[in-house]
Amino acid sequence: MKILANDGISNSGITALEKSGFEVITTKVAQEQVANFINKNNIAVLLVRSATKVRKDIIDACPSLKIIGRGGVGMDNIDVEYAINKGIHVINTPASSSESVAELVFAHLFTGVRFLHDSNRNMPLEGDTNFNELKKAYAKGIELKGKTLGIIGMGRIGKATAKMAIGLGMKVIYSDMDVPNKDLNIHFFDGQTITISLVSQSLESLFAASDFITLHVPEQDDYVIGEKDFELMKDGVGIINCARGGAIDEVALIEALDSGKVFFAGLDVYESEPNPEITILMNPKISLTPHIGAATEEAQDRIGTELAHQIIHLLN
Repeated sequence: MKILANDGISNSGITALEKSGFEVITTKVAQEQVANFINKNNIAVLLVRSATKVRKDIIDACPSLKIIGRGGVGMDNIDVEYAINKGIHVINTPASSSESVAELVFAHLFTGVRFLHDSNRNMPLEGDTNFNELKKAYAKGIELKGKTLGIIGMGRIGKATAKMAIGLGMKVIYSDMDVPNKDLNIHFFDGQTITISLVSQSLESLFAASDFITLHVPEQDDYVIGEKDFELMKDGVGIINCARGGAIDEVALIEALDSGKVFFAGLDVYESEPNPEITILMNPKISLTPHIGAATEEAQDRIGTELAHQIIHLLN
C-alpha cells in the first residue's frame, strides 16, 4: 500500500511505516498535479502539512484514498467533513508540536523586548561604523519576569505556553470560553511538581490587563484582535501570533505599531500567507518567521511517528 507524504515526513515515520509494509513516497508534487499523481500511483494515504491543500476536487477525483493525514494541529487546508462523509479517515497530530510552538512564542517575546529583530538587521550594516548609536537605540529593553502574559486559547499549545511563562516568573491569565478552568501541572527536572489553577476571563479584561498577548486559536471566521480591540489594551503591549493567519487584523496592527500603542509584534503566520504583505515584512517593529512553529527536529520526529502509528492502526 502506497503513501504520498507530499510535504515531507521524518525518517522515524518512514521507518515505522516501511517496517509495517507500506511504501512511502516523498516526491513533492505540485498542487495542481496531486490528484493525477494519486490516481496514477494508486496512493492510499495522502500526508500533508500546511502547504498542500486537500479540497473537494482532490477528494472526489481520487477514489483510492483511504486516509488523509495532517502533520500538525490545524486542518484548515483539508475539507475534513467532506472527506469523512466520503468514507475517508482524516487524522492529525495535535499533541506533537505543542512545545515547539510554545518555544517559538518565547523566541519572539525575547526578540521583541530586546530589539533583536531590528538589531540583527542593522548590526551587519552599521555595526562597524555606528556602534555607539546602535547601542543607545537598543538600550531600552524590558524584562519578561513579573509581567502579565495574556493567552487567548487554552488548548495544548496555550497550556505549554502558560507553563513556560510561569517558569520565567510571569503572571499568566487566559481567555477561552471552552475551557472555564485549567489546572497546570508543571514538572521540574528533579521530579518535583507544582499545580497552578487558572480561571478563564473575558477577552476585554485580558486585553486591559496584559503586558503581552499571545494567540492560540483555530481558524476563525473573523478577527480575534481587530481595530477596536487595540484600544482596550495597555500602551506598549507586545503581541504574538503563532496560531493562524487572519486572527489579527494586520492593517489595524500596523496602525497600532506606528502609533506606539503596540510596542512590538511577533508573527509566524499571516493573513495573505504564503505572500505576506510588504508592510508587514518591512516593519522594523515586527519579528518575523515563515510559519515554522512546528518545525523542530524533535516535533517532526514525534509527528512522523504519531502519523505512522495511526495509519498502521487503521489499515493493518
